[in-house]
Amino acid sequence: MPIDHQQLQRFGRLELLAKQAVEGFITGLHKSPYHGFSVEFAEHRAYNSGESTRHIDWKLYGRTDKMFVKRFEEETNLRCQIVIDRSGSMFYPKDGSKSKVQFACESAAALTYLLRNQRDAVGLTLFGEGIEARTPAKSSSVHYNHLFNQLEGLYDQEEGSDQSNISDSIHLLAEQVHKRSLVIIFSDFMDSVLKGEAEQAPLFQALQHLRYNKHEVILFHLFDKKTEVDFDLENRPYELIDLESGDKIKLMPNEIRGYYTEQRDRKIKEVKLRCRQYRIDWNETDTAEGVSKVLDRFIAKRMRMR
Repeated sequence: MPIDHQQLQRFGRLELLAKQAVEGFITGLHKSPYHGFSVEFAEHRAYNSGESTRHIDWKLYGRTDKMFVKRFEEETNLRCQIVIDRSGSMFYPKDGSKSKVQFACESAAALTYLLRNQRDAVGLTLFGEGIEARTPAKSSSVHYNHLFNQLEGLYDQEEGSDQSNISDSIHLLAEQVHKRSLVIIFSDFMDSVLKGEAEQAPLFQALQHLRYNKHEVILFHLFDKKTEVDFDLENRPYELIDLESGDKIKLMPNEIRGYYTEQRDRKIKEVKLRCRQYRIDWNETDTAEGVSKVLDRFIAKRMRMR
């Protein structure tokens, strides 16, 4: 099933505003600590008598016998690296409805349209046990088409990696992305967030690595709220299968629902607190809401940060 680019293009009219100064921001829209931006030609305009002759296009004058001034636009782009988890659990649910990885692909496509409209540079990283593919951030038309093709390919996949190692992947990404960037990560964080403090520690060490390198970090925590949060299942025997390890467990939902939701809420609360401490933007994301609603809410929040 192909990504609906027509629907996603509407995000290209919006502005994704970064909260902190990132190298290459568009002046006036994005704050930048750097000066001396490179520029590229935008258009001609008529020369007005008395102004500087510095930017007169003399070649055009030779052809037309009229003086025109070259106008330039600053070639100053936000560098954004979109990161998608393609571990086995991201391919849930498998009942024909949209999976978490498909939601991530559609969201990434929408954000790419948005950033392309701002003339920003976008890259894409896919990880499972480790980094499986990484495309550096660029802003050419050919590059954008390549990103969309990558997302289309991932969208149509039916199986993910057997294991997930998000912490090692983020550490490696932090070493590979040398220029300050906006790093947006889509994951269900199954291998860390919903486990104990010891399992969470490597993830936050990796996220701190990104922050230490001056990257701004945005996390989209993906889940199916009905089944993975509310545990809203019929009261009959179920056999749950771990999509990564293959481990199985048999249970009756009513017997564990209260304990499960209580423990999950407690751990998510701890994660949110640590994200605030590290100045990481954590976004709870129910994939059943749909891309449009989730990104509308996210971008509205970013606008308020201006």
